[in-house]
Amino acid sequence: MSREWLWEKVAERTIKNLKSHGFDPHYCKGRDEAIALVMDMVGPYSSVGIGGSNTVRALGLVGQLEKMGKEVFDHWRPGISKEEELHIRLMQGRSECFLTSANAISETGEIVNVDGIGNRTAAMSFGPKKVIVIAGMNKVRPDLASALNRVKEVAGPMRAKSLGLNTPCSETGICNDCNSPQRICRITTILHRKPGLTDVSVVLVGEELGF
Repeated sequence: MSREWLWEKVAERTIKNLKSHGFDPHYCKGRDEAIALVMDMVGPYSSVGIGGSNTVRALGLVGQLEKMGKEVFDHWRPGISKEEELHIRLMQGRSECFLTSANAISETGEIVNVDGIGNRTAAMSFGPKKVIVIAGMNKVRPDLASALNRVKEVAGPMRAKSLGLNTPCSETGICNDCNSPQRICRITTILHRKPGLTDVSVVLVGEELGF
């Protein structure tokens, strides 16, 4: 109960600052509430891009979107060729709605993401009419500096390990700013404010989700 109470207080501050920065923020106590909210947001859009997000998949959103008859662009779909994967990554930025998570969100109202290829960070900034960022409260940090540090200290090493990559951080759990061919931390974006032509909603969930 104490953790839930604390997360709600942190979420209050985060939502206030995200809203002042032009974002459309929400707080859901649990995943069921978050799923219902996201599915309602997605309703008006016929095509949905899915970023490389464990959070989105942990919530079972891909299957639900397909059952709704949405055109889903998911490059994690099994059995696709490299050419199909590239096409899907391109189409994510051309979809009407884009679902993703964040590597970190600051209480001061910034959204931090680090990509290896850039389809996720590009689609979050420009292209889709609607972007929905879903993040567990484990990803919220007090300020921008600590949000950026979270990528090096938590998200980067855990993501590299989960993908079975041959990088120093996947062995040691510590980022050393490597030049590994399989490095996944190549592009850093910070949404300081809502992008000028993109509607961005942020759904904070009172659970530990994703890396």
